[in-house]
Amino acid sequence: MSARLDRSESYKSLIHRLEPLLAGESDLIANLANTAAEIKDIFGFWWVGFYLVKGEELVLGPFQGPVACTRIPRGKGVCGAAWESKEVVVVPDVHHFPGHIACSAASNSEIVVPILVKGTVVAVLDIDSIEFDDFGPEDVRYFSHIARMLRPKFPLP
Repeated sequence: MSARLDRSESYKSLIHRLEPLLAGESDLIANLANTAAEIKDIFGFWWVGFYLVKGEELVLGPFQGPVACTRIPRGKGVCGAAWESKEVVVVPDVHHFPGHIACSAASNSEIVVPILVKGTVVAVLDIDSIEFDDFGPEDVRYFSHIARMLRPKFPLP
């Protein structure tokens, strides 16, 4: 983190960059792709992306980073836990998370933010870091704000 701006300033920059991108585009995939790219660009996290709810699975959507798991069942891994609970899940050390799905051995901490439309999870924002304990309350607050910014781009469930 030392080479980056203060985390609060980085989040302010991220929101400032996302607002015009999202306002000017109605296509869901374009918005998710640009959001993942902006988060990866500003913070340099190991992996940033989205999983979309399709039936009883999360299916890989737009992302930035190495190859990822393609499908995740409801309730499995950190993403499945966030989907099932409809709550943000922060894991300081993924190696101690029961049922963690290791798409990459380089990932050490993770935050998953569900995106809800009319009370239904339609996708999750998944962010992995090579740092242990890289996510805290500020990350929860800002990534939840980004999830709310994206909500109008999804079709109604």
